[in-house]
Amino acid sequence: MKRIGLLSDTHGYWDDRYLKYFEECDEIWHAGDIGSTEVLERLMEFRPFRGVYGNIDGQDIRKMLPEINRFRIEGADIVIKHIGGYPGKYDPKVKNLIMTEAPNLLVCGHSHILKVKYDQNFGLLHINPGAAGKYGFHAVRTLVRFSVDNCNFSNLEVIELKD
Repeated sequence: MKRIGLLSDTHGYWDDRYLKYFEECDEIWHAGDIGSTEVLERLMEFRPFRGVYGNIDGQDIRKMLPEINRFRIEGADIVIKHIGGYPGKYDPKVKNLIMTEAPNLLVCGHSHILKVKYDQNFGLLHINPGAAGKYGFHAVRTLVRFSVDNCNFSNLEVIELKD
């Protein structure tokens, strides 16, 4: 079993509570719009890291991270892409990928809207952790923690970062 700390849309903002809430996690995943190499490097130094670049990320981050990150962990096929859409309204790149071979979990960012939804059409779980940074229209900053074990996702927690 692996415990995952998931965030997105930090937009260069660092909050020490990221480390506090991800202390018990085995890995940290970031769904893009990291915003600075300093934020990226701090997360990478803390725990094993997986992520993607987002539309606001510069060439420095784009050289370090892919646009789409597909990997397997604990028997589950995972796809992370910053602009991915959501069930019923997927980004064309994501839709083509899903139509070819749907993952078990699709993680996206970009919208700044926390959303966890099961897509029955493709048999996949979709998670958007909302936004962990301060830039954007969101009223509440959020993080997500969950477990992956033998292709099962469980113990999902939403963490609100109140200022």
